[in-house]
Amino acid sequence: MTPAARLFRTKPAERLVAEGGAGEGGELRRTMSLWQLTLFSVGATLGTGIFVILGQAVPKAGPAVVLSFVLAAVTALLSALSYAELAGTIPVSGSSYSYAYATLGELVAWVCGWCLMLEYAVSVAAVAVGWGEYLNAFLRALGGDGLPAAITRSPGQDGGVVNLTAVVVVALATWLLLRGASESARANALFVLVKVAVLLFFCVVAFTAFRSGNLAPFAPLGVAGVGAAASQVFFSYIGFDAASTAGEEAGDPRRDLPRAIILSLAVVTAVYVLVAVAAVGARPWTEFDPGASEASLSAIAVQATGAAWPGLVVAAGAAVAIASVVLTVMYGQTRILFAMSRDGLVPRVFQRVDPRRQVPVANTLIVAGFVSALAGLVPLGQLAEATSIGTLFAFALVNVGVLVLRRRRPDLRRGFRVPLYPLTPVLGAAMCVLVMAGLSRPTWVAFGSWMLAGLACYFLYGYRHSRLNAGPPG
Repeated sequence: MTPAARLFRTKPAERLVAEGGAGEGGELRRTMSLWQLTLFSVGATLGTGIFVILGQAVPKAGPAVVLSFVLAAVTALLSALSYAELAGTIPVSGSSYSYAYATLGELVAWVCGWCLMLEYAVSVAAVAVGWGEYLNAFLRALGGDGLPAAITRSPGQDGGVVNLTAVVVVALATWLLLRGASESARANALFVLVKVAVLLFFCVVAFTAFRSGNLAPFAPLGVAGVGAAASQVFFSYIGFDAASTAGEEAGDPRRDLPRAIILSLAVVTAVYVLVAVAAVGARPWTEFDPGASEASLSAIAVQATGAAWPGLVVAAGAAVAIASVVLTVMYGQTRILFAMSRDGLVPRVFQRVDPRRQVPVANTLIVAGFVSALAGLVPLGQLAEATSIGTLFAFALVNVGVLVLRRRRPDLRRGFRVPLYPLTPVLGAAMCVLVMAGLSRPTWVAFGSWMLAGLACYFLYGYRHSRLNAGPPG
């Protein structure tokens, strides 16, 4: 086999499924129900975005920001449907990495996995960094002075020495993950229910101050404003694919994974639209300050009631939302590395499963250490913004993967089929490319640098240790 052929050799879907769950030292345990899988995706998606990004998006679209959330949801749905089909066809832990391996070849799978490392590791570090800020908002609402900047900000950020609060929330998530998948799922379910309850509480409070006049004119900045805001709020939907990383711990993956992905997107969209309607109805859109977006929901709650305690409840909900995101995204990162290690593309330590707890302990500790160092010591800057482009790239590959697998393997058993095929995956890939094209030049530079580093890692290690290329032709 020529070197070029080795780079694009695919791994048969049947082999991926047959190897599912197996790692050095044991197998992962199938314990997660449809309810838990759905809440995992909701937990990864419904995070800081709605608490932060709404205040930034309203000045761009006015009250029509509600339509922006719907438009972004439709864009996300196109890719979610493709994820649902592949998750029901190849129910393994690797998510889009494994789907690319089965459809587009090893090199593309590596690139996809490398993008997911950027999405998961760096984004969870960025989210963990923000936890201290929301914790401060909560403490100030209680009447305190908040925590000192030296332990809530990274070095170089307004007096920061080490972001200790970020390390603490990562350590909490690590402790839950090491207890087992079912224990993590139960903790996440509690987190999700709390933050959904807080957002519904905000809606009830905001609707008491609802004024129909605040919705007129509905689209003061026209279609262009709606589109600009949609591009921004799209990133609030990233995370719906989290259930696909639990393919080897789901009780009935072919049935439940597609349902969990689509249900989670429906739940998140309903919450986002309801919160957006309540917010713009309670406050004139011209009064939204993008520079103070972190406190926008808390400020509306306080303004609507004339009391401080509703803002306290919303701030507490934001802190819980971050803890949930850290937990679910770290879970996804460890399972993707587990799958890549089983294929030989990263060191074997990432696939070792503790026989008693049936979780990849060393994998989890390594990820936790890396994320803690990143969150505690490194100002993330443009690298954090590059997580968006890495995610979109992975989404585009999943849409292409549906087209390829339908053509090459129409005989495979599928738990779900994309409706309006091939239009849906084609539009899904096109929308991902369109949103990527609108990202800033520094984001592209950061992404390009990350990709070059990834290719170097692949050719120095993955290419030489690949178990697929070491074996007989598949």
